[in-house]
Amino acid sequence: MSTHYESVQVATLYPDAFSVAAPASPVGRGVWPRQPGVFIRQSVLPADAATDPDKPAPEPPARELVAGQFGLVPRWVKSASDAKLRSTKLVNARSEVVTTSNNFRDAWLAGQRCIVPMMAFLEDDWRSGKAVPTRIARVDGKPMGVAGLWESWTGAEGEVIISYTLLTVNANSHALMHRYQQSGNEKRMLAILNEGAFDAWLGARPEKAREFMRACPANWLTANPVEQSR
Repeated sequence: MSTHYESVQVATLYPDAFSVAAPASPVGRGVWPRQPGVFIRQSVLPADAATDPDKPAPEPPARELVAGQFGLVPRWVKSASDAKLRSTKLVNARSEVVTTSNNFRDAWLAGQRCIVPMMAFLEDDWRSGKAVPTRIARVDGKPMGVAGLWESWTGAEGEVIISYTLLTVNANSHALMHRYQQSGNEKRMLAILNEGAFDAWLGARPEKAREFMRACPANWLTANPVEQSR
């Protein structure tokens, strides 16, 4: 599981790389489960934009940056305490089961897809027999956009939690990512999107969205051991 990633700290990278404004409030450099982060989703068009024949055809929906909790809270969760317990375990969503999992099905079918901006993510390298935290980033040093799902949960007392999860794909045969995570388990990696596919991912129909669930080429990425701090 990818449970820790580095947020984008340089404000100008948000409009440059993702065509959205930078966060109004600073995001912590390291994002862990149940901590605040940001994600990008498709802006909602005005209700009459597609129905008024006297108005010109609307432009494709723009993107917007939204603050949320890392770790999805399904809308059927009954209480805030249950939300707290479940969200810690729902920071990753296996792309192969999003249409059958009770945790993610509603968000997937509702088209609640998002892009999570980050500079890098961390994985443990167990080849030495102990966990060595390793920073995975783009070779060119640019931020990456990871495919995700978002959800809005409202409790009985009116409390609202906006949350998100990172989608993953199989990495057993990936030239780089097969090295990480514990041996004996299926290897997984985040679904990193190509910049040119951002709008297509956000606007795709659910049945087409699966086409974006691919492992990115190993030569796009670089891996370096780091001292993990929290």
